[in-house]
Formats: sequence, structure tokens, C-alpha cells
Amino acid sequence: GHDLMLAVDISASMQAVDFSTQTKTVSRLDATKDVVSQFVLGRQGDRIGLVAFGEKAYLHVPLTLDTLSVSKMLNQMVPGMAGNATAIGDAIGLGVRTLRERPEGSRVLVLLTDGEDNSSSVPPLEAAKIAKQYGIRIYTIGVGKNGNVPFPNGHGGYQMMRVTIDEGLLKEIAATTGGQYFLATDRKALESIYKKIDALEKTESNQNVYLIREPLYAYPLGAALALLLLLTLFQILRSLFRRRIASGI
Repeated sequence: GHDLMLAVDISASMQAVDFSTQTKTVSRLDATKDVVSQFVLGRQGDRIGLVAFGEKAYLHVPLTLDTLSVSKMLNQMVPGMAGNATAIGDAIGLGVRTLRERPEGSRVLVLLTDGEDNSSSVPPLEAAKIAKQYGIRIYTIGVGKNGNVPFPNGHGGYQMMRVTIDEGLLKEIAATTGGQYFLATDRKALESIYKKIDALEKTESNQNVYLIREPLYAYPLGAALALLLLLTLFQILRSLFRRRIASGI
């Protein structure tokens, strides 16, 4: 299986509700949690880990085969939980530190963010170069629309605020490590992106099928016993019939 580290931006800007529909208010993080949870649950046989990052990066879930636990921990995250800024370089660095001990050829980092790096202690491109040295592919995803987007104002309404995605940086990170960059401006696009990544990093596995042999001797044995019982009964009845005849004579 693969070793997949998912780095998810939970900075304050992930509260933007530009993923809303006509009937439902949906934030960037809400849409991300729904789509990534489906992706995680479909990766049976892979080790999945989760890095949450905002102003700082944290290893939220170490690499594990328990995809259900990863999904639950992902859904418990809230915007601003790791600070309001964005530390893309630190998230990559933490992912590299976790993945570098895993077997070569299976190390993958999927990084999702909606902003610009503004609080990393490790420059993102330097972290990407280190990832390349360890053979770690990085898929980067920019989520949301560039420019003015609606944010909750804390009073039941919304206000427009400007958010900028550093697409140039995300493209360069992906190109450096042999990955790809994607942009998702709505839920449908985000679902399509994770399906593409799922196909690109598909796990090949050998399945052993064990056949339990079912003994069939009971069937002919049962038939033979039934026949023997009938023959025995026939002999008894025949013997009784002969005695009755003999007694009558």
C-alpha cells in the first residue's frame, strides 16, 4: 500500500462560505472535510496520516491503517484551531519528517490550502526540495476563489473579505516533487480532484483467496445407510410374512 500524508489548511480563511449552494451554506473547510473523508475511507490498505496547519503545523493523526479514525479526526477540525495564518512550508516539512522513514516509491503528500504562506519557519520551496530528495511526491490543491469572498461576521450575517491563493507557489511545489497542482472553486471540482489523485496513486495488492473444502462423503453415506435400513426392514417384513404363512398351514 501507499503512505499518504494529508495536509489540510485550517486557517481562519477556511471559514469563507464560497462553497455554498442555493439551499445550504457551506464553508471551504466543511466541503473539504466531506470530500477528503470520502477519499480517506476509500483508501483501504494504505497508511493515512493527517497534518493540520494554520499559523503552525501539527501532526493531527500519525500514519495509520485505521482510515475510520482519520476520517473522524478530520471532521473534528475547526477553522483557526491551529492559528489564523498559513504555514505551508512547515506543513510540508512535517509531512516529509513523517514520510521519510517509509518505504520508497509509496510516499505521497497531498496539501490543500486556500491562501499564501505567511508564517512558515521553513520556506515552502526549500521544504519541497527536501521532499524531492526523499522521493516524496506532493500534490497541491488550491481551494476556493481568488478575490473577495463572503465570510461570517459573527452576527448571523456575512461580509466580503479578500483572499489570495498563491497558485504560482503551489504549482512550483508540485513540479519540484513530480506531483500535480489542482484548483477547486466548488465542491464538484474538489471531488473530481481527489478522484484523480486516487487514480494516480492507486494501490496494487495481492489477494489470497482461501477455499475451505467441504467434505461430501456424508451424502452417499446417508443414502447407503437409508438403503441398508430399507433392506433390513424388507428382510424383517419378509421373515414375518413367511412365519404367518407357515403358521396358517
